[in-house]
Amino acid sequence: MRQKKLEQAVETIPRTQYHHGDLRAHLIETVRILVEEKGADGFSISEAARRAGVSSAAPYKHFSDRGEIVRAVALAGIDRMRDQMDAAAKAATGDPLAPIMALGLCYASFARAEPGVFRLMFGLTKDHDEDPELQAHGEACFDVVKREVRTFLGEGPPDQEIERRSYMLHMFVHGHAFLEIDGKNHLDMSAGQEALLIADLARRIMQD
Repeated sequence: MRQKKLEQAVETIPRTQYHHGDLRAHLIETVRILVEEKGADGFSISEAARRAGVSSAAPYKHFSDRGEIVRAVALAGIDRMRDQMDAAAKAATGDPLAPIMALGLCYASFARAEPGVFRLMFGLTKDHDEDPELQAHGEACFDVVKREVRTFLGEGPPDQEIERRSYMLHMFVHGHAFLEIDGKNHLDMSAGQEALLIADLARRIMQD
């Protein structure tokens, strides 16, 4: 069922759209869906071209090789997650910790919704030091966390303390997200229970 929906998602993109300059975006979306279906190493560029409805040479008008298009999918995933986290934090109201809780829930939800892309995003971390663009996109995502930590703590704590607490939040939620998509979390993880878990984490880290 999930695979059928992914295939239908590609088919719903009008081909006339990418014939008029949007081929790059269409290929990135096609490869994103293939990553979810088959993993980052489970398909070829020629397969992606067939799925996108273009010639096997068409992808090379925008990408030098397979690695470059996969990297583009990872970059788009990082940006998508950043935008979702930013929106979730800004929409959270009530409890002063609500934006930080929202960030954690959003992070885990993204991992469950796009497990293939989520794995890909972090599977490329070995190249971060040699890829300033990838590094910058990742930092922009983490900056959303630091922003909310600083807002909660106020202007008193030094940058080092903001970094420390932001890292602690990320460390826990990142591990939780991977346990979830790996099927290794044996706790009752209904939406309500997950919210309680993230709320407990936020209080312990932010109010110590």
